[in-house]
Amino acid sequence: MFSFKMKRRELAAAAVLAISVLLAGCGGNEAQPQGAGKQVKAMQVLRQDTPLSSEYAGQVRSMDQVNVQARVSGNVIEKYFHGGDYVSAGQPLYRIDSRQYEAAVLQAQANLAQVRATLNNARVDLARYEELLKSDSIAEQTVATQRANVSAYEAAVDANEALLLRARQDLDDTIVYAPMSGKLGVDDVAVGTYATAGNTTLVTLGSDSPVYIQFAISETEYLKFMGMRNYGDSNDPSNLSVGIKLSDGTEYPLQGRLVAADRSLAENTGTLTVRAVVDNPNGALLSGMFARVKLSGEIIPNAMLVPQRAVQQLLGKSFVIVVGPDNKSVTKIVTVGTQIGSYVLIESGLEPDDVVVVEGLTNLQEGMPLAVTMVTAQDMGFSLESSSEQVTASGSNK
Repeated sequence: MFSFKMKRRELAAAAVLAISVLLAGCGGNEAQPQGAGKQVKAMQVLRQDTPLSSEYAGQVRSMDQVNVQARVSGNVIEKYFHGGDYVSAGQPLYRIDSRQYEAAVLQAQANLAQVRATLNNARVDLARYEELLKSDSIAEQTVATQRANVSAYEAAVDANEALLLRARQDLDDTIVYAPMSGKLGVDDVAVGTYATAGNTTLVTLGSDSPVYIQFAISETEYLKFMGMRNYGDSNDPSNLSVGIKLSDGTEYPLQGRLVAADRSLAENTGTLTVRAVVDNPNGALLSGMFARVKLSGEIIPNAMLVPQRAVQQLLGKSFVIVVGPDNKSVTKIVTVGTQIGSYVLIESGLEPDDVVVVEGLTNLQEGMPLAVTMVTAQDMGFSLESSSEQVTASGSNK
């Protein structure tokens, strides 16, 4: 373990040395005035508990949406609504031609009456046969046969009662009712359409409040959210607040909450589908609308931040230039994390008391004397707030 740490330190030192040599070589032959340092602006590393937010492209979905279909086949002869209406659960929507189903009920009633009459006659005969059997005036086999006949007729009555019940249900199903409360689509079929049971969609119906906002996050983002639990219950992803921005840039006034995530990553995009739910009392959010989802509430305790403009890239490494104790430039390799407004999170490589150069980096070489002007975030216009353009790239739907 000690040997591994030594190797890491040696590699870091070698990288710093290489970057320092390159910076020295890229500085040109510009000479600084004798006794004067290069004019730079610098500021103290920011160290504080830092809230994070991420934005993703999402789409509004109804929580419940069904295709209303008839349970019996026939021509649509009446419609009791207009497309786009709000309806309540149990409200009648269509009437299917019921003549054949009325006839089926009458036929089932007649068949049931017939088998009931046959059963009654069989029971009377059985009672008479049993009296004759007591005086040995009839064969026992005849009585046994009649008992079997009675049982068969009883079963026939049960079967015909079931057929009558089915016929009545089919007749009742000629009226198509709304299975839930919600808003109807405008894809309703016209009167005169032949509806096939369980196949023809008469109209679509969806609930309008609350609604889902569905969006996708990358595998990296998913792992980050799961890692939030390490910071305690206050950073549980389910506690994140969900803000919604509509496609015209307006902020939706109500906050949502995360409620569900898919069980696996999509194979073609490598993203995880996530759902938030939000109330929609006025029906302003329509299924299919596009919206931006802003997740906020995550806190990184005691985060170390530097302005984004202070971080430079060379040879695949990120580095910043700090003001050394002798007012000379010092290069430090850093590991950067999430961008937060004008800043980036520094995961390693800096000390809390470091002073980072934020302006005057052009032609700045390792070990150069500096004439430092200390500035503040307000002076430079830096902010932890993300602009509307600073959106997590991995959050866009592909």
